[in-house]
Amino acid sequence: MCLLEYVYGMVNKAVQDLVTSRFGAEKWQEIREKAGVDDELFVTNQGYPDELTYRLVEVASSVLQLPAEQVLQAFGEYWILETAQVGYGAMMRAGGKSLREFLVNLPNFHTRVSMIFPHLQPPRFGCTEITDSSLELHYHTHRPGLLPFVLGLLSGLGKMYSTPVQVETLASRADGADHDVLRVRWGEPELSAT
Repeated sequence: MCLLEYVYGMVNKAVQDLVTSRFGAEKWQEIREKAGVDDELFVTNQGYPDELTYRLVEVASSVLQLPAEQVLQAFGEYWILETAQVGYGAMMRAGGKSLREFLVNLPNFHTRVSMIFPHLQPPRFGCTEITDSSLELHYHTHRPGLLPFVLGLLSGLGKMYSTPVQVETLASRADGADHDVLRVRWGEPELSAT
């Protein structure tokens, strides 16, 4: 984890909003205090060290007695269904009329967001093996351990487009690959993200 990297306050605020909405303000207060966070409110367009966000997730995992991966996955889904809809509603709608279209356009989405937040260091996504019902999503990031967050994003996108989604990990940085590769399939009933 690089302590010189920063995320915008909108990320930490989304963690706060997720915890508060699902577990209550008291749990958020406990997490904030145990994580040593003095800020009662996060400024959306202000930079905060990556280390702070990782610490919030780690403490939330402990306080909520949930694996960190589960916290990150819930956060990814929340990000799509709540945070992004409020903060980037027009851009989300412009991303595509279907899950497939949105995923193919994902690199353009981050380019547009980077115009609003010039110091943003977003991940890079690319798609290969694109068919009518699946594609391979390539996820490149310098931040470790965030694949569960991406799985949550995909789950949230499936819900946003009312499209059942199934995700299979084909390559993982955790297993030594230089980036994560996911096979994303959609449109089949009874599928869930894995």
